[in-house]
Amino acid sequence: MKTLVLTLVAALLAGTANAQTVATGDLGLVIERANGSVLLVDQSERAALARIEGLGDLSHASLVYSPDERFAYVFGRDGGLTKLDITTRQIVNRVLQSGNAIGGAISDDGRLVAVSNYDPGGVRVFDADTLEMVADIPTGGKTIGLVDAPGRRFVFTVWDTGETWIADFTTPEPMLTTIPGMGKNPYDALITGNGRTYITGLFGEDGLTALDLWDETPQPIRVLPDYGRGQQEMPVYKMPHLEGWALTGREFVLPAVGHAQVLWVDADTLTETGRTATHGQPVFAMARPDGRQVWVNFAHPLNDTIQVIDTVSKEVIHQFKPGPAVLHMEFTPRGHEVWISVRDAGKVMVYDTRTFEKLREIEADSPSGIFFTARAHRTGL
Repeated sequence: MKTLVLTLVAALLAGTANAQTVATGDLGLVIERANGSVLLVDQSERAALARIEGLGDLSHASLVYSPDERFAYVFGRDGGLTKLDITTRQIVNRVLQSGNAIGGAISDDGRLVAVSNYDPGGVRVFDADTLEMVADIPTGGKTIGLVDAPGRRFVFTVWDTGETWIADFTTPEPMLTTIPGMGKNPYDALITGNGRTYITGLFGEDGLTALDLWDETPQPIRVLPDYGRGQQEMPVYKMPHLEGWALTGREFVLPAVGHAQVLWVDADTLTETGRTATHGQPVFAMARPDGRQVWVNFAHPLNDTIQVIDTVSKEVIHQFKPGPAVLHMEFTPRGHEVWISVRDAGKVMVYDTRTFEKLREIEADSPSGIFFTARAHRTGL
Protein backbone atom coordinates (compact mmCIF):
# COMPACT_ATOMS: atom_id res chain seq x y z
CA MET A 1 0.00 0.00 0.00
CA LYS A 2 2.81 2.40 0.93
CA THR A 3 4.50 1.80 -2.42
CA LEU A 4 1.22 2.48 -4.27
CA VAL A 5 0.68 5.76 -2.40
CA LEU A 6 4.21 6.92 -3.13
CA THR A 7 3.75 6.04 -6.80
CA LEU A 8 0.52 8.07 -6.99
CA VAL A 9 2.11 11.08 -5.29
CA ALA A 10 5.07 10.92 -7.68
CA ALA A 11 2.70 10.80 -10.65
CA LEU A 12 0.75 13.83 -9.40
CA LEU A 13 3.94 15.82 -8.84
CA ALA A 14 5.19 14.92 -12.30
CA GLY A 15 1.91 16.04 -13.80
CA THR A 16 2.11 19.34 -11.96
CA ALA A 17 5.67 19.90 -13.11
CA ASN A 18 4.70 19.21 -16.71
CA ALA A 19 1.65 21.51 -16.67
CA GLN A 20 2.12 24.72 -18.65
CA THR A 21 2.72 27.77 -16.46
CA VAL A 22 1.57 31.08 -17.90
CA ALA A 23 3.06 34.23 -16.36
CA THR A 24 1.39 37.51 -17.24
CA GLY A 25 3.70 40.18 -15.84
CA ASP A 26 5.77 40.40 -19.02
CA LEU A 27 2.84 40.59 -21.42
CA GLY A 28 0.87 43.32 -23.13
CA LEU A 29 -1.75 43.93 -25.78
CA VAL A 30 -1.56 46.08 -28.90
CA ILE A 31 -4.77 47.38 -30.48
CA GLU A 32 -4.97 46.58 -34.20
CA ARG A 33 -7.50 49.21 -35.07
CA ALA A 34 -8.36 48.30 -38.66
CA ASN A 35 -9.53 44.71 -38.19
CA GLY A 36 -10.98 44.51 -34.69
CA SER A 37 -8.11 42.48 -33.28
CA VAL A 38 -5.47 42.75 -30.58
CA LEU A 39 -1.91 41.44 -30.62
CA LEU A 40 -0.56 39.72 -27.51
CA VAL A 41 3.12 40.63 -27.04
CA ASP A 42 5.99 39.61 -24.75
CA GLN A 43 8.22 42.42 -23.47
CA SER A 44 11.35 40.39 -22.75
CA GLU A 45 11.22 38.49 -26.02
CA ARG A 46 10.19 41.63 -27.91
CA ALA A 47 7.85 39.43 -29.88
CA ALA A 48 4.21 38.88 -30.82
CA LEU A 49 2.69 35.73 -29.32
CA ALA A 50 -0.85 35.61 -30.67
CA ARG A 51 -3.59 37.57 -32.42
CA ILE A 52 -7.09 37.63 -30.88
CA GLU A 53 -9.86 38.62 -33.29
CA GLY A 54 -13.54 39.50 -33.16
CA LEU A 55 -13.51 42.63 -30.98
CA GLY A 56 -15.57 44.92 -33.24
CA ASP A 57 -14.75 48.55 -34.03
CA LEU A 58 -11.41 49.43 -32.43
CA SER A 59 -10.90 52.72 -34.27
CA HIS A 60 -10.72 54.50 -30.90
CA ALA A 61 -10.12 51.75 -28.36
CA SER A 62 -8.55 51.34 -24.95
CA LEU A 63 -8.40 48.64 -22.29
CA VAL A 64 -7.80 47.94 -18.61
CA TYR A 65 -6.59 44.86 -16.74
CA SER A 66 -7.90 42.86 -13.80
CA PRO A 67 -5.74 43.04 -10.64
CA ASP A 68 -4.32 39.55 -11.30
CA GLU A 69 -3.32 40.64 -14.84
CA ARG A 70 -5.21 37.69 -16.34
CA PHE A 71 -8.17 39.47 -17.91
CA ALA A 72 -8.26 42.49 -20.19
CA TYR A 73 -11.41 44.55 -20.71
CA VAL A 74 -11.41 46.19 -24.13
CA PHE A 75 -13.57 49.24 -24.81
CA GLY A 76 -14.51 49.58 -28.50
CA ARG A 77 -15.88 52.60 -30.35
CA ASP A 78 -18.99 50.60 -31.30
CA GLY A 79 -20.02 50.30 -27.65
CA GLY A 80 -18.54 46.84 -27.33
CA LEU A 81 -17.12 45.70 -23.99
CA THR A 82 -14.98 42.59 -24.50
CA LYS A 83 -13.38 40.48 -21.78
CA LEU A 84 -10.21 38.63 -22.83
CA ASP A 85 -8.29 35.91 -21.02
CA ILE A 86 -4.68 36.54 -21.99
CA THR A 87 -3.56 33.19 -20.51
CA THR A 88 -5.82 31.21 -22.87
CA ARG A 89 -5.70 33.90 -25.58
CA GLN A 90 -9.46 33.86 -26.03
CA ILE A 91 -12.53 36.07 -25.71
CA VAL A 92 -14.35 35.15 -22.49
CA ASN A 93 -17.39 37.39 -22.94
CA ARG A 94 -18.56 40.32 -25.03
CA VAL A 95 -21.51 42.71 -24.76
CA LEU A 96 -22.63 45.58 -26.96
CA GLN A 97 -23.58 47.98 -24.19
CA SER A 98 -24.16 51.17 -26.23
CA GLY A 99 -24.05 52.66 -29.70
CA ASN A 100 -20.84 54.66 -29.28
CA ALA A 101 -18.34 54.43 -26.42
CA ILE A 102 -15.18 56.33 -25.55
CA GLY A 103 -13.19 54.29 -23.03
CA GLY A 104 -13.60 52.92 -19.54
CA ALA A 105 -12.10 52.10 -16.17
CA ILE A 106 -11.93 49.32 -13.58
CA SER A 107 -12.56 49.83 -9.86
CA ASP A 108 -9.67 49.62 -7.42
CA ASP A 109 -10.92 46.24 -6.12
CA GLY A 110 -11.22 44.88 -9.67
CA ARG A 111 -14.90 43.98 -9.31
CA LEU A 112 -16.55 46.67 -11.43
CA VAL A 113 -15.90 47.84 -14.98
CA ALA A 114 -17.33 51.19 -16.09
CA VAL A 115 -17.80 52.39 -19.67
CA SER A 116 -18.07 56.01 -20.84
CA ASN A 117 -20.64 56.54 -23.61
CA TYR A 118 -21.33 59.11 -26.32
CA ASP A 119 -24.52 57.37 -27.49
CA PRO A 120 -26.78 57.32 -25.49
CA GLY A 121 -24.42 59.19 -23.15
CA GLY A 122 -23.86 58.49 -19.50
CA VAL A 123 -21.88 55.72 -17.82
CA ARG A 124 -22.76 52.06 -17.51
CA VAL A 125 -21.14 49.84 -14.89
CA PHE A 126 -20.72 46.07 -15.16
CA ASP A 127 -19.78 43.14 -12.96
CA ALA A 128 -16.18 42.34 -13.92
CA ASP A 129 -16.78 38.61 -13.62
CA THR A 130 -20.02 38.19 -15.60
CA LEU A 131 -20.32 41.49 -17.53
CA GLU A 132 -23.85 41.85 -16.20
CA MET A 133 -24.84 45.52 -15.89
CA VAL A 134 -25.09 46.67 -12.28
CA ALA A 135 -25.72 50.41 -12.83
CA ASP A 136 -26.86 52.75 -15.59
CA ILE A 137 -26.01 56.40 -14.88
CA PRO A 138 -27.57 58.86 -17.36
CA THR A 139 -25.78 62.23 -17.42
CA GLY A 140 -27.64 64.22 -20.03
CA GLY A 141 -24.71 64.27 -22.42
CA LYS A 142 -21.54 62.68 -23.73
CA THR A 143 -19.23 61.50 -20.98
CA ILE A 144 -15.46 61.87 -21.19
CA GLY A 145 -12.49 61.51 -18.88
CA LEU A 146 -13.74 58.42 -17.04
CA VAL A 147 -11.18 57.23 -14.46
CA ASP A 148 -11.08 55.03 -11.37
CA ALA A 149 -10.44 56.67 -8.02
CA PRO A 150 -9.56 55.11 -4.64
CA GLY A 151 -12.46 53.88 -2.55
CA ARG A 152 -14.42 52.05 -5.28
CA ARG A 153 -15.23 55.31 -7.07
CA PHE A 154 -15.40 56.43 -10.68
CA VAL A 155 -14.96 60.05 -11.78
CA PHE A 156 -16.12 61.35 -15.16
CA THR A 157 -17.10 64.59 -16.90
CA VAL A 158 -19.88 65.62 -19.31
CA TRP A 159 -19.00 67.42 -22.54
CA ASP A 160 -22.42 69.05 -22.92
CA THR A 161 -22.95 70.37 -19.39
CA GLY A 162 -19.43 70.97 -18.08
CA GLU A 163 -20.14 68.89 -14.97
CA THR A 164 -17.90 66.35 -13.27
CA TRP A 165 -19.58 63.40 -11.54
CA ILE A 166 -18.25 61.16 -8.77
CA ALA A 167 -19.92 57.74 -8.48
CA ASP A 168 -19.22 55.97 -5.20
CA PHE A 169 -19.91 52.21 -5.24
CA THR A 170 -19.12 51.41 -1.61
CA THR A 171 -22.87 51.07 -0.96
CA PRO A 172 -25.46 48.81 -2.66
CA GLU A 173 -26.84 51.82 -4.58
CA PRO A 174 -24.18 54.15 -6.00
CA MET A 175 -23.86 57.54 -4.31
CA LEU A 176 -23.62 60.25 -6.99
CA THR A 177 -22.04 63.68 -6.55
CA THR A 178 -22.33 66.29 -9.31
CA ILE A 179 -19.88 69.22 -9.51
CA PRO A 180 -20.92 71.99 -11.93
CA GLY A 181 -18.80 74.77 -13.36
CA MET A 182 -15.89 72.73 -14.73
CA GLY A 183 -15.83 74.77 -17.94
CA LYS A 184 -17.09 74.77 -21.52
CA ASN A 185 -16.79 71.54 -23.51
CA PRO A 186 -14.34 69.47 -21.44
CA TYR A 187 -12.83 66.95 -23.84
CA ASP A 188 -10.64 64.63 -21.71
CA ALA A 189 -9.29 64.26 -18.20
CA LEU A 190 -6.70 62.55 -16.03
CA ILE A 191 -6.23 61.57 -12.40
CA THR A 192 -2.90 61.59 -10.60
CA GLY A 193 -1.41 58.30 -9.47
CA ASN A 194 -2.23 59.00 -5.83
CA GLY A 195 -5.88 59.52 -6.75
CA ARG A 196 -5.98 63.08 -5.41
CA THR A 197 -6.05 65.47 -8.36
CA TYR A 198 -8.47 65.19 -11.30
CA ILE A 199 -7.84 67.58 -14.20
CA THR A 200 -10.02 68.23 -17.25
CA GLY A 201 -8.91 69.88 -20.47
CA LEU A 202 -11.30 72.39 -22.06
CA PHE A 203 -12.00 72.75 -25.77
CA GLY A 204 -14.58 75.55 -25.59
CA GLU A 205 -12.55 78.02 -23.52
CA ASP A 206 -9.04 78.73 -22.37
CA GLY A 207 -7.44 76.81 -19.54
CA LEU A 208 -8.08 73.64 -17.62
CA THR A 209 -9.96 72.76 -14.45
CA ALA A 210 -8.83 70.67 -11.49
CA LEU A 211 -10.53 69.01 -8.53
CA ASP A 212 -8.97 68.05 -5.21
CA LEU A 213 -10.64 64.70 -4.53
CA TRP A 214 -9.28 64.67 -0.99
CA ASP A 215 -11.53 67.62 -0.23
CA GLU A 216 -14.87 66.59 1.30
CA THR A 217 -16.66 68.94 -1.11
CA PRO A 218 -14.38 69.32 -4.16
CA GLN A 219 -14.69 72.64 -5.98
CA PRO A 220 -13.41 73.57 -9.48
CA ILE A 221 -9.92 75.07 -9.51
CA ARG A 222 -9.02 76.94 -12.70
CA VAL A 223 -5.60 76.15 -14.16
CA LEU A 224 -3.82 78.29 -16.79
CA PRO A 225 -6.95 80.41 -17.35
CA ASP A 226 -5.29 82.52 -20.05
CA TYR A 227 -3.93 79.69 -22.13
CA GLY A 228 -5.54 77.44 -24.70
CA ARG A 229 -7.69 77.41 -27.77
CA GLY A 230 -10.84 79.10 -26.49
CA GLN A 231 -10.06 82.77 -27.18
CA GLN A 232 -7.94 82.13 -30.27
CA GLU A 233 -9.63 80.21 -33.08
CA MET A 234 -6.75 78.08 -34.25
CA PRO A 235 -6.79 74.74 -36.08
CA VAL A 236 -6.57 71.64 -33.89
CA TYR A 237 -5.52 68.66 -35.99
CA LYS A 238 -5.92 66.08 -33.23
CA MET A 239 -7.00 66.52 -29.63
CA PRO A 240 -4.29 65.73 -27.07
CA HIS A 241 -4.85 62.67 -24.91
CA LEU A 242 -4.76 63.83 -21.33
CA GLU A 243 -4.11 60.39 -19.84
CA GLY A 244 -0.80 60.69 -21.66
CA TRP A 245 0.14 63.75 -19.64
CA ALA A 246 3.30 63.40 -17.63
CA LEU A 247 3.98 63.92 -13.93
CA THR A 248 7.70 64.32 -13.43
CA GLY A 249 8.79 65.02 -9.89
CA ARG A 250 6.88 68.14 -8.85
CA GLU A 251 5.61 69.18 -12.28
CA PHE A 252 2.98 68.20 -14.81
CA VAL A 253 3.96 68.26 -18.47
CA LEU A 254 0.89 68.96 -20.59
CA PRO A 255 0.38 68.96 -24.38
CA ALA A 256 -0.96 72.37 -25.44
CA VAL A 257 -4.22 72.47 -27.40
CA GLY A 258 -3.61 73.90 -30.86
CA HIS A 259 -0.08 75.08 -30.04
CA ALA A 260 3.32 73.57 -30.87
CA GLN A 261 4.31 73.50 -27.20
CA VAL A 262 4.22 71.48 -24.03
CA LEU A 263 3.43 73.30 -20.80
CA TRP A 264 5.02 72.78 -17.39
CA VAL A 265 2.79 73.21 -14.35
CA ASP A 266 3.66 72.99 -10.65
CA ALA A 267 1.76 69.96 -9.31
CA ASP A 268 1.12 71.58 -5.92
CA THR A 269 0.18 75.15 -6.85
CA LEU A 270 -1.12 74.38 -10.39
CA THR A 271 0.72 77.43 -11.73
CA GLU A 272 2.77 77.52 -14.93
CA THR A 273 6.51 76.97 -14.58
CA GLY A 274 7.62 76.88 -18.21
CA ARG A 275 6.99 76.07 -21.85
CA THR A 276 8.95 73.99 -24.36
CA ALA A 277 8.58 74.59 -28.09
CA THR A 278 7.93 71.36 -29.99
CA HIS A 279 8.01 69.99 -33.51
CA GLY A 280 4.22 70.20 -33.89
CA GLN A 281 0.98 69.97 -31.95
CA PRO A 282 1.57 67.35 -29.23
CA VAL A 283 -0.81 64.42 -28.81
CA PHE A 284 0.89 62.43 -26.03
CA ALA A 285 3.51 63.81 -23.64
CA MET A 286 4.52 60.72 -21.68
CA ALA A 287 7.04 60.49 -18.86
CA ARG A 288 9.57 57.70 -18.60
CA PRO A 289 8.80 55.91 -15.30
CA ASP A 290 11.77 57.52 -13.53
CA GLY A 291 10.55 60.97 -14.61
CA ARG A 292 13.83 62.05 -16.22
CA GLN A 293 12.51 62.13 -19.81
CA VAL A 294 9.26 63.05 -21.54
CA TRP A 295 8.57 61.53 -24.95
CA VAL A 296 6.23 63.46 -27.24
CA ASN A 297 4.42 62.52 -30.45
CA PHE A 298 2.45 64.82 -32.72
CA ALA A 299 -0.71 65.37 -34.72
CA HIS A 300 -1.02 65.04 -38.49
CA PRO A 301 0.70 66.11 -40.70
CA LEU A 302 3.82 65.97 -38.48
CA ASN A 303 2.99 62.60 -36.95
CA ASP A 304 6.10 60.77 -38.16
CA THR A 305 8.30 62.28 -35.45
CA ILE A 306 9.15 61.73 -31.78
CA GLN A 307 10.89 64.28 -29.56
CA VAL A 308 12.51 63.51 -26.21
CA ILE A 309 12.62 66.27 -23.59
CA ASP A 310 14.95 66.32 -20.60
CA THR A 311 12.86 67.24 -17.55
CA VAL A 312 15.71 69.04 -15.75
CA SER A 313 16.63 71.41 -18.57
CA LYS A 314 13.16 71.34 -20.21
CA GLU A 315 14.96 71.13 -23.55
CA VAL A 316 14.58 68.72 -26.46
CA ILE A 317 17.56 66.38 -26.36
CA HIS A 318 16.68 63.96 -29.15
CA GLN A 319 14.45 63.84 -32.22
CA PHE A 320 13.85 61.00 -34.67
CA LYS A 321 11.33 59.69 -37.20
CA PRO A 322 10.09 56.15 -36.52
CA GLY A 323 7.76 56.28 -39.54
CA PRO A 324 4.36 57.44 -40.76
CA ALA A 325 1.54 57.90 -38.23
CA VAL A 326 3.11 57.40 -34.81
CA LEU A 327 0.03 56.91 -32.62
CA HIS A 328 1.06 55.70 -29.18
CA MET A 329 3.96 54.96 -26.84
CA GLU A 330 4.25 52.60 -23.86
CA PHE A 331 7.23 52.31 -21.53
CA THR A 332 8.28 49.04 -19.98
CA PRO A 333 7.55 49.21 -16.24
CA ARG A 334 11.03 50.38 -15.26
CA GLY A 335 11.48 52.49 -18.37
CA HIS A 336 14.51 50.90 -20.00
CA GLU A 337 12.58 50.52 -23.26
CA VAL A 338 9.71 52.23 -25.04
CA TRP A 339 7.35 50.56 -27.53
CA ILE A 340 5.96 52.80 -30.29
CA SER A 341 3.06 52.02 -32.63
CA VAL A 342 3.64 53.24 -36.19
CA ARG A 343 0.27 52.69 -37.83
CA ASP A 344 1.00 53.31 -41.50
CA ALA A 345 4.20 51.26 -41.42
CA GLY A 346 2.29 48.35 -39.89
CA LYS A 347 4.84 47.98 -37.11
CA VAL A 348 5.48 48.30 -33.40
CA MET A 349 9.03 49.54 -32.84
CA VAL A 350 11.04 49.00 -29.66
CA TYR A 351 13.70 51.52 -28.58
CA ASP A 352 16.29 51.72 -25.83
CA THR A 353 15.45 54.88 -23.84
CA ARG A 354 19.07 55.55 -22.90
CA THR A 355 20.84 55.11 -26.23
CA PHE A 356 17.76 55.65 -28.48
CA GLU A 357 18.80 52.59 -30.45
CA LYS A 358 16.05 50.69 -32.22
CA LEU A 359 16.03 47.15 -30.82
CA ARG A 360 13.23 45.40 -32.70
CA GLU A 361 10.37 45.81 -35.15
CA ILE A 362 7.20 43.74 -34.69
CA GLU A 363 4.69 43.36 -37.50
CA ALA A 364 1.21 44.57 -36.55
CA ASP A 365 -1.97 45.43 -38.48
CA SER A 366 -2.58 49.20 -38.16
CA PRO A 367 -1.36 49.31 -34.54
CA SER A 368 -2.53 52.04 -32.18
CA GLY A 369 -2.74 51.73 -28.38
CA ILE A 370 -0.14 49.64 -26.51
CA PHE A 371 -1.04 48.40 -23.01
CA PHE A 372 1.32 46.42 -20.75
CA THR A 373 -0.11 44.45 -17.83
CA ALA A 374 1.75 46.62 -15.30
CA ARG A 375 -1.16 49.05 -15.77
CA ALA A 376 -3.23 46.72 -13.60
CA HIS A 377 -1.53 48.20 -10.53
CA ARG A 378 -1.79 51.91 -11.35
CA THR A 379 -4.68 54.25 -10.58
CA GLY A 380 -6.22 55.92 -13.62
CA LEU A 381 -4.87 53.44 -16.16
